[in-house]
Amino acid sequence: MTGDKSKFANLFLKQEGHVTYGDNNKGKIIGRGSIGDKNTLLISDALFVERLKHSLLSISCVTKVIK
Repeated sequence: MTGDKSKFANLFLKQEGHVTYGDNNKGKIIGRGSIGDKNTLLISDALFVERLKHSLLSISCVTKVIK
């Protein structure tokens, strides 16, 4: 997840609900796409979350990629 639109190689804007953070606050999902390019690792299905200050990578997503 990221709140920085410039990080996306492609982005599809769509209101998709929300994510819940560890402190039970919620962030609105406003899009989905891929982050990275041909010179770096491409992370697909990344969420674009309104007002998110830091980019976050879910540990559960990482374990799915590694398996």
